[in-house]
Amino acid sequence: VQLVESGGGLVQPGGSLRLSCAASGFTFSAYYMSWYRRAPGKEREVVATINLTGGTRWYADSVKGRFTISRDNAKSTVYLQMNSLKPEDTAVYYCNTRDLNYAWGQGTQVTVSS
Repeated sequence: VQLVESGGGLVQPGGSLRLSCAASGFTFSAYYMSWYRRAPGKEREVVATINLTGGTRWYADSVKGRFTISRDNAKSTVYLQMNSLKPEDTAVYYCNTRDLNYAWGQGTQVTVSS
């Protein structure tokens, strides 16, 4: 099993980034998928979750209205579109199944700073 996150970087406040997570080694379409993040000095938290078809999505209050989770089952990939980024969004972002069925990938660093 592999979860490979990409798309992070340094962005100014108010900017946007699109993260991708390519999954392999398991039946991607059979799992709810989530994005998580770990900010410096804090525990990892769930940011967004998407159901099997993409028809239902859940967001943490801190990102609601700014982030959008989506998935492409044909590509075994889940995405996180992040708009109106704030310094407090700075973290390493990870994807995994909603129930944390598999080992974490390396994550992708998002830094929001002027």
